[in-house]
Amino acid sequence: MTIRLKLTLWYSVVLAATLIAFGVAIYFFVNYNAYSDMRGRINNQTAKLVKNINFNGMDLGVNGGALIDNQLYIQLINYTNGDQIAAQSANLSTISMKLPFPRSEEMQGMVGYYDDIDVSGNPFLVYQQPLYSTGNTLVGLLQVAAYSGREEALLSNLRTILVFSSIVALLIAFTVGLFLARQALRPIENVIQASNKIQHSSDLSVRIPREAPNDEMGRLTDTLNNMLGRLETTYNVLDDAYKAQRRFVSDASHELRTPLTTIRGNIELLERMWLPALEAAQAADSPVEAEAALDRLQSDAQRIALSREAMQDIAGEAKRMSSLVNDLLALARADAGYEMEKTIQPLLPLVEDVARRAQLLPRTAEWRIGNLMPLDGVEVAGHADFLRQLFFIFVENAFKYTPAGYVEISAVRASNQAGVVIRDTGIGMDSKAIPHIFERFYRADESRGETTGTGLGLSIAKWIIDEHSGSVEVSTREGEGTTFIVWLPIAFLDKPNQV
Repeated sequence: MTIRLKLTLWYSVVLAATLIAFGVAIYFFVNYNAYSDMRGRINNQTAKLVKNINFNGMDLGVNGGALIDNQLYIQLINYTNGDQIAAQSANLSTISMKLPFPRSEEMQGMVGYYDDIDVSGNPFLVYQQPLYSTGNTLVGLLQVAAYSGREEALLSNLRTILVFSSIVALLIAFTVGLFLARQALRPIENVIQASNKIQHSSDLSVRIPREAPNDEMGRLTDTLNNMLGRLETTYNVLDDAYKAQRRFVSDASHELRTPLTTIRGNIELLERMWLPALEAAQAADSPVEAEAALDRLQSDAQRIALSREAMQDIAGEAKRMSSLVNDLLALARADAGYEMEKTIQPLLPLVEDVARRAQLLPRTAEWRIGNLMPLDGVEVAGHADFLRQLFFIFVENAFKYTPAGYVEISAVRASNQAGVVIRDTGIGMDSKAIPHIFERFYRADESRGETTGTGLGLSIAKWIIDEHSGSVEVSTREGEGTTFIVWLPIAFLDKPNQV
C-alpha cells in the first residue's frame, strides 16, 4: 500500500469518525428539541390529572374540574376491576381507538415513565403513570399520549440526510485527499525518479527539483541535494584518484621497463662477446691451448672496451632503477599515511650541510651559496633526513635544468616562517605548467626531451613539505630560470634577526 493511499485512508477514517460524532450530536439535539415541548405538555397534563383522580373502593374516575388538553390523548385504567378502561378523553372516544396498556402485574412497584407505542400504524409518545391508593396499593394506570408522527418524520428525514451527506462528504474527501496527498508527496516522487536515474546511469550530477516551499519536504529535498553534491564530489575525487593511480602504475611500469631492457640487452651482449671465448678455453684439449685461448680473450681490446661500456650502462640503469624504486617507496609511504617522527632541528646547520654536499653533485652550472644568516637561531619541528632530501631534490632539479649560468641557495625569514630559496638561471618553464609540476611523473619539458628523469622528485618534495606543515612558492619564466622558496614554520627562535 502506497503512502499516498495510507494517508488518504487515515484522513478518511478520521473524517468519518468526526462526521459520525457530529451527526449523532445533531440528531440528539434535534430529537431533544422536537420532543421537549411535547414532553412538557404531557407532564403538565399528567400533574393536573393526578390531582383530580378519585377512587372510592372499586371505581376510578376523574373530577370534572380537570382541564383536558385537546391535543393529548388520555386513558385511565382501573386495575381493581379486572384491568378495565375506566375513562377516555373525548378525542379517543370519537375515533373509537384505545391505547394499549400494560397489565397490572407489569406495573407493580413501577414509577412513571415514557414509552413509544404504535396504534394502527400511528406513532405515539405515552407517559405511563401508575396510581396507588393510600395503602400503597396499585389501583390503576393513567396514560397521557401525544401523536409524534410529525416528529418521527422529521427525525427520519434528518437521519437520511445525515447518512447520505456523510457518505457523499466521505467520497468527496477521499477523492480530494488522494489528489492533495499526491500533490504533497510529489517531491518524494521526484526523489524516487532522481534515485532511479542515478542508479541506472551513475550520474551523480542529477539534482532533485525543489517544488515544495520551505516545509519538511522542501528541507528534505535540500538535504538530499546536499548529500548528492557531497557524494558527487567524493566520487569525482575517488575517480580522479583511481585514474591517477592507473596512470601512476602505467608510468612506473614504463619507467621500470626501460632500465630493465637496457640491463638485459647489455647482459646478452656480454654473453655473446665472452661466452664463445670461455667455451673455447674450457673445450681446449691441452693446457697450452686453453692458455692461448685465454690470452686471445684478454688481448681483445675492442671486446674489453665494449664490455666496459655495457657494464657502465648496466650500472647506470641499475642506479636509475634503484632511485626510481626508492622514490616509489617514498610515495607509497605517503599514500599509506606514513607519519614522520619529528624533533626540534636547528635549520641553519642542516641547510649548510646541504649546501656543502651539493658542490659534489654532477653539474654544468656554477654553484653559489648566498646569505643563510636569516636561519641563524631558527629551529623547526621536522625530520632531518627528509628535510635534507627535500632541499637536495630542489637543488638537483635546478642543476638538471640549468645547462649554463648558476644555481644559488639562500634564506629569508618572514614573521613566524623561515624560507629556503633555490634560484637558478636555467631554461625555466611555462607558467601554465606550475599547477602540474608536483604531480607524479609530470615532466614540464617532456615534449622537448632536454633532460632525463622520472618526474617523481617534486611529488616527494611536496609530500615532505606537507608533512612539515610548510608551503612552497614558485616563480618562473621561460629562458630566464626558476625560483623555489620552501617555507617552514618556526618552532623556536633563539636569536634576533640577523641580516
